[in-house]
Amino acid sequence: MIDLALFGMSGPWEILIVLLVILLLFGAKRLPDLARSLGKSLSEFKKGKEEGARMLDPGAEEKPKDPDARSGSSENTGE
Repeated sequence: MIDLALFGMSGPWEILIVLLVILLLFGAKRLPDLARSLGKSLSEFKKGKEEGARMLDPGAEEKPKDPDARSGSSENTGE
């Protein structure tokens, strides 16, 4: 049986070989288009995930990402 822990450890040479194989398979002209479409699909996936979460819990308010941005609270400022 193959040890699955080895797949998580890839060194710089393994990454370089994989990138070279991708370059040979797709060509230098198509790589920017592939990267662009991958980025767009990732952003669409994130939007869909957020929309699905909102549909499952419609009563939940959006939480601010910055804990200090909550309604002008000065608890953490030491005032």
